[in-house]
Amino acid sequence: MQSGPQPADLTDVRATNLAVVLRYVRAHAPCSRADIAAATGLNKATVSSLVADLIDRRLVRETGLTEHRIGRPATMLVIDGDAYAAIGIEISADHLTAVALDLAGGEVLSWRRAFTGLAATPGRAASTVAALAGRAVGRVLRAGRQVLGLTVGVPGLVDHEGRVCLSPELGWRDVDLRADLIRALRAPGYEVVVDNDAQLAALAEHRHGPYAGTANLVHLTGGAGIGAGLVIDGRLLHGARGFTGEIGHVQLDPGGPACRCGANGCLEALAGIPALIRRVLPDAEIDGPVTDFAPEIDRVRALARAGDAPALAALAEIGRHLGTGVSILANLVNPEVVLLGGYFVPLAPWLLPAAQDELTARTVAPAAGGARLAASTLSGGAAATGGAARAIAAIDSGRMPTPLAKPAG
Repeated sequence: MQSGPQPADLTDVRATNLAVVLRYVRAHAPCSRADIAAATGLNKATVSSLVADLIDRRLVRETGLTEHRIGRPATMLVIDGDAYAAIGIEISADHLTAVALDLAGGEVLSWRRAFTGLAATPGRAASTVAALAGRAVGRVLRAGRQVLGLTVGVPGLVDHEGRVCLSPELGWRDVDLRADLIRALRAPGYEVVVDNDAQLAALAEHRHGPYAGTANLVHLTGGAGIGAGLVIDGRLLHGARGFTGEIGHVQLDPGGPACRCGANGCLEALAGIPALIRRVLPDAEIDGPVTDFAPEIDRVRALARAGDAPALAALAEIGRHLGTGVSILANLVNPEVVLLGGYFVPLAPWLLPAAQDELTARTVAPAAGGARLAASTLSGGAAATGGAARAIAAIDSGRMPTPLAKPAG
């Protein structure tokens, strides 16, 4: 048996060239076949054949003719967003979010459902997620679209096989969530993937946020824990087993409060949302641990808006801890921008100033290209958006769906 790299066959080459053309149309639409040939170096006959294939697969469509052009007008091409949709679901400690995107990145659906993750057994959680996925798939199919895939984002350590090795936020250990979902969905005809929520959120930022296309960016989640998704040189980092970005467990203060991982003074224990709520709202846990963060975050924001001095001091301190934690990443991977997501977003006006000051002070040569901190604009469902974007990104990389029949008429 042969080992090592194998030569590509003609099918591989064609799939690669289809992806090249598709990516060009996505980035430059509306564009002509001549534009594609000139930019990619493919000859015109090859481009015409590839475009015909993409049209047959309903990935690209023609739209009118060019104007203000010397010579014969050319038919223009755009991404066809009508035939497909990809679904992403985000599991967090207090809610589920489902998002479906079409091939052009347009939102087909966006749902948010209450969910108490810590109170749910893995089996019950899989059934709940599968039920939500089933409803989303039904909506997509009724719209006449093909489902490209389902990707589920989970906080914690998720390996390449979709096993949740550890999720303190959900109280899970060694849960084969992907297998459970496939079983609950009765072996669906589309791909099911389980991945880390912060990594999917970073993918969403890279493809759909205001910093889309930024080659080096970080998305920092703000929920029961703190995780980081990293896009470096335009590629999402997963690491050897998929465990990159667990910045919440980086130790900042050995004398600080205990983290769920057992160490003292981790970033999560100093700057996580539960730590913030305990600091600003000491009455919040009188009846037990907080499992729905949204009402408490609203209370914290109201105090900050009212100028409450203890609340403002606590937010500034949390911001400084975040800046310290982010500076470790910044000095390691040198991102252009670090985006705060999740429940950090509504608190960003009070967190960002102190965090940016701390980041700037602790970053090597900040004047020569230090990272900028900003709040994510993708709302609380960034990981769900990234989950849907993952299946679309797979097509852009050359994994073409089966050609569809053209609509009648």
